[in-house]
Amino acid sequence: MRPVAVVGNLSLDRIDGGPPRVGGGPFHAARALRLLGRPAHVFARCAEGDRALLVPPLVALGLPLTVLQASSTAGFSLRYEGDERSEQVDALGDPWTPGDASALDRRIRFVHVAALVRGDFPAETLAALARGRRLSLDGQGLVRPGRTGPVVLDADFDPAVLEHVSILKLGEAEARVLEPGALGIPEVVVTRGPGGATLWVDGGPVDVPASPLTAADPTGAGDAFAAVYLAARSGGEAPAAAARRATALVAALLRGEPR
Repeated sequence: MRPVAVVGNLSLDRIDGGPPRVGGGPFHAARALRLLGRPAHVFARCAEGDRALLVPPLVALGLPLTVLQASSTAGFSLRYEGDERSEQVDALGDPWTPGDASALDRRIRFVHVAALVRGDFPAETLAALARGRRLSLDGQGLVRPGRTGPVVLDADFDPAVLEHVSILKLGEAEARVLEPGALGIPEVVVTRGPGGATLWVDGGPVDVPASPLTAADPTGAGDAFAAVYLAARSGGEAPAAAARRATALVAALLRGEPR
């Protein structure tokens, strides 16, 4: 079974005013893939000065890991009030270049691109990553502007970034900014937290319910869902079955699986 890969920037996350902790798609996706037991390789980057905080938690998960050099580390402040979340970008990470794609083994055929903001993965980089591979993309890379300050979503993205994307993962807020069924992507998955997910495949929406959850820290749930969904699809599961598997595994994480 060929491994899937996750690529993206690590981040320094501050939750509800707490101290910085490891964040970013590679970490949260790796937590889920470890539980899934599927071969996977994680490609991440952060600044040298932040490696001591950010890299050991990834290493502890036991997945093959490649950490690329970066001049800066992404940073986010998040606050939760019930089901509402506010976000602020404290710092931007380095954009990924077409040359960075050479770090991926040619045997890898399925890649989740865990973009944090628009500009993390320009169109030419996605084209390089997509050679001989199937890509999924986090919709944050479309609607979250690449600037510091409070996050205000918009749809001012380069349409060229979608040319090589097979699966697009959106959160509910991102789906309100975009039109999931009109993007020309073969598969669009909208995660709805406790409401499960909605699939846009073959032109029509299909709802996949989730089991109710008690209060939990949902940070990174979307990254976990996207990675498991892609892994399931790479193993031949149909979209609805892959979404059910992903919602179940994310629920397991939110019930208290160790970080």
